[in-house]
Amino acid sequence: MVKVLENPFYYLDNFQQVLQWIAARYDDLLDNAERAFLAQFAALPQPSRALFVRMAMRKGVLFRASKLDYPEIGDTAAACAPLAELGWVDREPVLALDDVFAVLQKPELALLFALQGADKAARKADQLAMLRERHADALPLAGWAALTGGTAPPDTIYHMQMQPLCDRLRLVFFGNFHQDWSEFVLSDLGIYQYEKVDFPPSARGFRTRADIDAYLALHACRERFANGEPPLDVLHDLPSADGNEWLTSRRHRLQFQMAQHLEKSQDWDGALALYRDCPYPGARARAIRVLEKSEAPDDAYALLRQAMAAPESDAERQQLLRMAPRLRRKLGQPKEPAAPAAPVVRLDLALPMPAEDWWVEGVVRDHLSGETCPVYYVENALANSLFGLLCWDAVFTPIPGAFFHPFHHGPADLHAADFHARRTAQFAACLAQLDDGRYAETIRRNFAAKFNIQSPFVYWGALDEALLELALACIPASHLRLWCERILADIAANRSGFPDLIQFWPDERRYHMIEVKGPGDRLQDNQLRWIAYCAQHAMPITVCYLQWAA
Repeated sequence: MVKVLENPFYYLDNFQQVLQWIAARYDDLLDNAERAFLAQFAALPQPSRALFVRMAMRKGVLFRASKLDYPEIGDTAAACAPLAELGWVDREPVLALDDVFAVLQKPELALLFALQGADKAARKADQLAMLRERHADALPLAGWAALTGGTAPPDTIYHMQMQPLCDRLRLVFFGNFHQDWSEFVLSDLGIYQYEKVDFPPSARGFRTRADIDAYLALHACRERFANGEPPLDVLHDLPSADGNEWLTSRRHRLQFQMAQHLEKSQDWDGALALYRDCPYPGARARAIRVLEKSEAPDDAYALLRQAMAAPESDAERQQLLRMAPRLRRKLGQPKEPAAPAAPVVRLDLALPMPAEDWWVEGVVRDHLSGETCPVYYVENALANSLFGLLCWDAVFTPIPGAFFHPFHHGPADLHAADFHARRTAQFAACLAQLDDGRYAETIRRNFAAKFNIQSPFVYWGALDEALLELALACIPASHLRLWCERILADIAANRSGFPDLIQFWPDERRYHMIEVKGPGDRLQDNQLRWIAYCAQHAMPITVCYLQWAA
């Protein structure tokens, strides 16, 4: 923390950096009040600016002056005076009963409301419930004392009036509400390093002020849904987000989640209507399932046949193949012969249980590994890292809705259905290197130049130069292309499910993947899909079943 603490106003500098960033890139999306805020903030004394940022970065909008005691700011009341003159902070706010309970401690509440006996000893929540029956008032703190005849604490309550504007500016900068000001600190400390991405005007996530309003409306709908409001009530207020692919994708995801809620509540009609109107991945398969649950097998089977003609992904195809036999039975149709699966090699091992701490993949790794044929535990790390290093430039291509600020762990639209489609040319250029041998040098170069920079694909902690060189020497470019193409086909589903272990024979320039299952374990859906894909394309893979020797 030394690096941050050397500058006691680090948080103010970070906030001002955000304002400068927004002014330089989004001035045309600001209204007059927001532009006035930027100008007025810059003209404030440093202590006032610092106090404003301290409040803006804390939770809530009500603060006690006694809790805003910061050495670098000094006199809190003096620092607050210019903020109050601008109307940004109210130093005598009207407080509802719930507000009073939020800012005062239990002993202070007992004095303010003159509580005695059992009422004084009751839990704070019970005191609030009791007093709600007596007080529907909203008064300044001194007014509450006058009303109750009690004693208010010798403190001032500040109401931060500008939080909605600060939230809007934070959204414009980060492009979301899950990141906050701590990103600056993590970067300053060197804990996280981020790829430097160009931010041309054409790549802005928010292109119009209406885009920002649509995001805020979507966020409000998401909050209402999360807080238990009926989905169909929330649905009426969902903004269309037309013309912005990134926002449209977020809308579809929320619609899918609301449909899932209706399905769990057995509101078949409501769920079906939302699923049918939602292009989010998985919605069509859920619509088929809802039709089946609602005793409409004919409609379910018709939609299944339509989906089977053009599955949206391997994951959907897997679901459809499981539902089809059940629906055919319900309709009295004959059983269809299953398509023959590509054979997968099986290895059964019976090994003594280690006396020390162990994990099944490690036991199998140690058993199979040899001096000339080392085995590594890689699971999803190796394939994703090779993909991420080869396709680094494509992943970090600045396109609208992908990057908003310098603190990106990856593109904001990474899991959007059109992620690949929006970068087709860039990914094609990266994968073309697999055809002429350039890929190995690109991977090595990015491994060195980008080391420890945040990436949604590269597992820096699991990859070293020795493993990288073995992989480049032993895995054919044609196999690496197949891995990359499948990851791109469905990033959300296909980034996981890779076999646990990989074994190399460097003298023979070959490799073998091994999925390990311990006693009682079974293959998961995404593992089954990867195993089938590897077997289909003649990539060497084995499923190892470990049992403990008696």
